[in-house]
Amino acid sequence: MLLLLQHSLGTHIVTHLRDRTTKPATFRTLAYQISSLLAFEATRDLATREITIETPLEPHLSRVLSEPIVLVPILRAGISMVRPFTELLPDVSVGYVGLERDEQTAIARSYYCKFPPLGARRVLILDPMLATGGSAVQALQLVHAQGVALKDLSIVCIVCAPEGVRLVEALDPGIKIYAAALDRELNVRKYILPGLGDFGDRLYGT
Repeated sequence: MLLLLQHSLGTHIVTHLRDRTTKPATFRTLAYQISSLLAFEATRDLATREITIETPLEPHLSRVLSEPIVLVPILRAGISMVRPFTELLPDVSVGYVGLERDEQTAIARSYYCKFPPLGARRVLILDPMLATGGSAVQALQLVHAQGVALKDLSIVCIVCAPEGVRLVEALDPGIKIYAAALDRELNVRKYILPGLGDFGDRLYGT
């Protein structure tokens, strides 16, 4: 269920995110822009309900959102994707999962987890880079353990690798993955190629 962003502006933004000469301030702006485009795609099929409003001229039957959404960014880089979603969605709640990658094993370690009430809500996991898929699967499992059905979980990322997509599909092939780009592969250090480097480091200049 990989859904790639099909937009010329998205391709343009990702190109500049990849460019090693892009400075952190510009990188942060580009990250906001691509996250905005992904936010539109990831919310395309949200449920709506009918209401009647009064325009300046007459009553009008129209539709508004009826499906509550929870965002769960994976710290630290995922926090950069939150603002475009909160600006678009009027009643969004935000939870957090802190996962830190071990540079020797490439396995993520959980160090923080806090969720709002989840219940039957739809949950979007936000993580710019879906590389091995280990962090995403850990986050999905943590949310699922709170009672959210796997069918109500989606991942929103900027760049993904085939290895990460396959790992998520192995957990449940119905989980949707929204991404701006599908890259070639992982290198021996488990970084995405061609990729754009360490997203968090480039975002914060570290």
